[in-house]
Amino acid sequence: MTTIHIHGGRIIDPAQQIDRTADLLIRDGRIVGIDETAESVDESIDAAGLIVCPGLIDLHVALREPGFEEDETIASGTAAALAGGFTSVASMPDTSPVVDNRAAAEFIVLQAERAGNCRVYPLGAVTKDHAAEELAEIGQLVDGGAVAFTGAKKPVANAEIMRRALEYTRMFDRPIFNHPQVPELVANAVMHDGYYSTLLGLPGMPAAAEGIMIGRDIALAEMTGGRVHLMCVSTADAVEQIRRAKARGVSVTADVAPHHLVLTDESLQSFDSNFKVDPPLRTQEHIDALIEGLKDGTIDAICSDHQPFAEEKKAVEVDLAPFGIVGLETVLPLCVKSLIEPGHLNWPELIALLSTGPERILKINKASLHPGADADVTLIDPDVAWIIDPADFRSKGRNTPFAGWNVRGRAQTVIVGGQVRYRSDA
Repeated sequence: MTTIHIHGGRIIDPAQQIDRTADLLIRDGRIVGIDETAESVDESIDAAGLIVCPGLIDLHVALREPGFEEDETIASGTAAALAGGFTSVASMPDTSPVVDNRAAAEFIVLQAERAGNCRVYPLGAVTKDHAAEELAEIGQLVDGGAVAFTGAKKPVANAEIMRRALEYTRMFDRPIFNHPQVPELVANAVMHDGYYSTLLGLPGMPAAAEGIMIGRDIALAEMTGGRVHLMCVSTADAVEQIRRAKARGVSVTADVAPHHLVLTDESLQSFDSNFKVDPPLRTQEHIDALIEGLKDGTIDAICSDHQPFAEEKKAVEVDLAPFGIVGLETVLPLCVKSLIEPGHLNWPELIALLSTGPERILKINKASLHPGADADVTLIDPDVAWIIDPADFRSKGRNTPFAGWNVRGRAQTVIVGGQVRYRSDA
């Protein structure tokens, strides 16, 4: 076990409301404290000009293993997470086989331990084989390490199943993560339903498809007392509904992905399948509402919505390509571009949305620099300028619409459990 002294950095710890230049001491995998000293250290890290903060946490990422290793593996996905500054991620259960039993959840944990990158927490399936017919073995999945339950990119469309799932998971204090969308309203659609979908002749996904499902989920959470988390909200109506529900005390949380803050549906004019995401890119009006939701606390977290695909799967006509982009390695610079540079948020507020916000939803106790905490720490260079190049990604996925973008800010060093797992110059 080692002692690491991080000195001269801007320490931001939202959990303790700390934002000041100081030193941080780590010993034997745990935080000793801020401004603590040691007679001898194994490693000294100069953090001048850097932000030192709790390790970032991603609420839901697709790691694809088992079953779709051509897109991503747990090893490659967690390496990408480290490069993005994440020390913990929650993995989607839409693998083959589906993570709907204890053994499947334990496999994810074991593979993550073998990879030796960041921490991985399995998300369990809500229903067996994602078939939406009967609940998965919720209790067994909890025993296997599942921190929440989800249908991944398939909405839990059956209201009675959603009701029973909320009642059952409430006993374990686990949330249901739902992809809020009415399936019938988006069937065979490609992009946001609006001016550009009409102009391009592509089937549209109306904003109402999200709003209707969110209304149902909020009503069921209110009725059952269960916890519902809405993944990748993308509409103004969603933000307003969540805001009102929180004011009533409903156990509802939500996250947003960076690409929904920097891109609009106008991008699909290129017919580039890398702009095809689910939920779809919306209009500026919706982006403005999402940013307001982040500023006033209506939206609890920012996630990557990491959806890697092998190149040949995306290199087809836009209406045939799968939805999704890789996101783990571009979250920080896109948040800088969309939130920090325009002055919508400051760094402590952004760090909270990427650490303490997700931690409160998952309840994994991995988002603080208080003495005795697990030493999961991310050092961020907020000013470094770089160009996004998919060829440099650690992820196997290259499906990003941000190739060639000039951006600012990235993770420089990432420590997991007191061990340096990533350096940007390594």
